[in-house]
Amino acid sequence: MNALILAAGLGTRLGEFTADRPKALVEVQGRTMLEHQLRHLASAGFDRFVINIHHFADKVKDYLRQNNNFGLDITLSDESNLLLDTGGGIRQAMHLLKDDSPLLVHNVDIFSNTDLNSLYRTHIKSGADATLLTARRSTSRYLYFNNRGALCGWSNEKTGEVRSPLSDFDKTKYTPYAFQGIHVISKSVLPLLDAIPEQRFGITDFYVSNAGNLNLQMVECDPSQWVDAGKPETLSTAAQIVKSIYEHTA
Repeated sequence: MNALILAAGLGTRLGEFTADRPKALVEVQGRTMLEHQLRHLASAGFDRFVINIHHFADKVKDYLRQNNNFGLDITLSDESNLLLDTGGGIRQAMHLLKDDSPLLVHNVDIFSNTDLNSLYRTHIKSGADATLLTARRSTSRYLYFNNRGALCGWSNEKTGEVRSPLSDFDKTKYTPYAFQGIHVISKSVLPLLDAIPEQRFGITDFYVSNAGNLNLQMVECDPSQWVDAGKPETLSTAAQIVKSIYEHTA
């Protein structure tokens, strides 16, 4: 099974932790975020990896080389010349994979108890173009799904902006969910991704814009054991999840 670890962000939210290293090499419980995710994904049955790199790219290359890629099949998607954002990064990674299997996309700073193998299999069984892991939690940006679990719209609660390909979209008639930074995407979306002229674009914008053209489904998870560890104040929560979940599956 194919997996992409999105590790190319600048890591600015982590402040001094990323002054001399990329976010992927920040340590949690004595191991880097990248090592935790590689071991966690491998234990879930994923055997082919793409890692996108940008900030301190050479340090990631050296780190993987020194650890013999942790014995895994790893390809690097180098964004050193231009940070491609999530959408552009996924598109480039998909072209590096030669088979047509779906790609699990996992942010390097997301730690959770999600059954990733089950998510991947659910996606394949559903026939969806993409399956997004979601949760009922407070956030400033919501995705809206209908009663069949299909993506229909998006809102920014801070600015009041609402977006949807549906002309009569009324967010009060749909269920809001937070995106958990983990999703599975099939190569069926590649023609639409390739049609985007910009090199750099976000995957959430792509999903919302194409909600009328693609089968975009959701899987709901329990957010109690989930954290975005991209901020200093959430590293301790990440450490707790590592101790209770990741260290038992490594």
